[in-house]
Amino acid sequence: MTAFLAGIPGPLLGALGAIYALLALASVAVAIVARRTGGMEELAARTRTWWWIVVPLSVALVAGPVATAILFALVSFVALREFLSIIPVRQVDRGAILIAYLAIPLQYWFVADDWYGMFTIFIPVYVTAAIALRLVLAGETRGFIRSAGTLQWGLFLTVYNLSHLAFLMELDVASPLPAGGAGLLLFALVIVGGNDVAQYAFGRVFGRHAIVPAVSPKKTWEGFAGGVAASAATGALLAPWLTPFGIAEGAMVGAGLAVLGFLGDVTVSALKRDLGIKDSGALLPGHGGILDRLDSLVFAAPVFLHYVRYFHGA
Repeated sequence: MTAFLAGIPGPLLGALGAIYALLALASVAVAIVARRTGGMEELAARTRTWWWIVVPLSVALVAGPVATAILFALVSFVALREFLSIIPVRQVDRGAILIAYLAIPLQYWFVADDWYGMFTIFIPVYVTAAIALRLVLAGETRGFIRSAGTLQWGLFLTVYNLSHLAFLMELDVASPLPAGGAGLLLFALVIVGGNDVAQYAFGRVFGRHAIVPAVSPKKTWEGFAGGVAASAATGALLAPWLTPFGIAEGAMVGAGLAVLGFLGDVTVSALKRDLGIKDSGALLPGHGGILDRLDSLVFAAPVFLHYVRYFHGA
């Protein structure tokens, strides 16, 4: 066991240890409050679900790039399946849907193989063309735009954009990474996930002015500002331990991820509003569906990867 732990970069081990400690404290606190007051079922469910998220993720991070690619491929499969379950598709679209699902293992194979060129163009160019061809060959023009848009949006939100997270494990940077590629991935996940919590907390306490009331009435300027500030502070704190950034750049990147996380959140909220549903599913107790948990990452992930590659790439 000691030899195994010795192979894990110290900053990564410390960050994972801190996450487990915080989650354990949260679990104990929720249990105590629930026993004294009752009525904490949703919060307790959220906390239990976080264990189901953190444990496999931490195992994959420690196991390496291939394990992480496999984990995110499974997540993308479930997310795409959930996406297609809430948006009606035509019977004649089955062939195009099959192409979309087959794109998942190929996209993540390019990730695991560190094939950056194909990773970046496979879905936007080749899969998009293949889906369009299959829809044309189906011979049904009524509903064509809706079907093409549904499949392309679904692939971008649930597969292409999220695969950028897994590629962080493979990214070559000019300066040594304190925690390897896993540190970059963990940095992005902690900032974006923490921003969700901070925006919710600041919004509940100080929220007065809605940003987009027609899309997400509970999103306020006060919550948004609090989330961005908290993310900037967290980015500055974690940057020297997990990334090639200095403190000032870590704060800037943290704030940027918070803004992108907000954009992803309200985009998926607009999608659900259009469909007349509250949650995208019920897979994650206390959270809703997997899209409800991943929405903040769909724009943050690709921008973060390309930022790091452009400014710090080898």
